[in-house]
Amino acid sequence: MLKIDLHNHTADDPYDRIPHTTAELIDRASALGYDAIAVTLHDKQYDHTRLEAYAAVRGLTLVPGVERTIRGRHVLLINFPAHAALRVDGYEDVEPLKRSHPHGLVIVPHPFFPLTNCMRGWTDRYRPLFDAVEYNGCYSAAVNFNRTVPAWATANGLPLIGGSDSHRLMAFGSTFTLVDADSRTPDAICAAIKAGRVQLQTQPLPLPRMAEYLGRMVLGGHHPVPAQPRQVSPA
Repeated sequence: MLKIDLHNHTADDPYDRIPHTTAELIDRASALGYDAIAVTLHDKQYDHTRLEAYAAVRGLTLVPGVERTIRGRHVLLINFPAHAALRVDGYEDVEPLKRSHPHGLVIVPHPFFPLTNCMRGWTDRYRPLFDAVEYNGCYSAAVNFNRTVPAWATANGLPLIGGSDSHRLMAFGSTFTLVDADSRTPDAICAAIKAGRVQLQTQPLPLPRMAEYLGRMVLGGHHPVPAQPRQVSPA
C-alpha cells in the first residue's frame, strides 16, 4: 500500500501566500513515510520535473496536478498534461480532457465546505465528471464539514480519498490515502484510485491547532489575482 496525498499547496501558489517551499513539503512528506504527493497550486500547474530527482532520492513520486477554478468552483485535475488541464474553462471541457488523457484523475475537493469556491450544490449536478471525492483534512472533532462526504461517496459509487489541502505544514500528515497500486508511477496510482483500491486514513486536528492553522491562513492573505468570472448558481 502506498501512502499518498494529492492535495497540497506551496510557496509557488499564485493565489494564496504559502510560507513553505515545495522542497520543504517534500522533506516533510518523506519524513512521514509518504510514497507520493501532488503539488496542486491554484490555476497553475507546478513543473514537477524541477524537483523530481530531489523527491526520488527521498522515496517520493511527484504526481502532476492543479486545483483548477471552473466557474468559480475548485476541482482537482490530477496527472493531466499542464497545457491540457489549464485549457479547462468550463465543465463541458472536463469530459473531452478525460477522453484525451485516460490516465488522469478528476477529484472533487472539500465538496460541502461552506465556501463560495466549493462545489456544494453543484456536486450532484456534475457527479459524472468525478473519479473520486475528497475527505478534507481541515477539520476538528467539533467542526467537521466532511460529515456527509462518506455517505455521498458511497451513494454515488466514488472512491473516498484523503487530502490535507496543506496551506501550512502544521496541517500536513493527519489525513491521507493508502492506495493499493501496482507501482509508484502516477498512472498506476490514478488507476488504483479509479478502481477503488483505497483506504482513507484520517484523524481530526485538535481544535486549538485548527484554530491556529486557520488564523495563520487568514493573516497570511492572498496574492492579488484577476477577478473571477461571475458565479452562476446551479439550476
